[in-house]
Amino acid sequence: MALAITEDCVRCWACLPLCPNEAISAGAAGFDIDPQRCTECVGDFAAPQCGEICPAEGALVDAWGHALNPPGSLGGAPVAAAAPAPGPRPGC
Repeated sequence: MALAITEDCVRCWACLPLCPNEAISAGAAGFDIDPQRCTECVGDFAAPQCGEICPAEGALVDAWGHALNPPGSLGGAPVAAAAPAPGPRPGC
């Protein structure tokens, strides 16, 4: 069981210090995860810490190729509708 970093990585460096097993390393072409060291944080955390901090959708995948942050998952809170302009309300 190990995760992998895809070409969707934005190279923000956020994941590097969070890995409890120091499985993530910076290389010439980006970041890599050592499959011999990656435990997906099992036994340390409820979820993989790299996936929890990663700002890029699809940048981390599990052994089956499933994205930890699939497309559309990091959209944040929905934007609230604009408030009506102040002034008299209809019928007043």
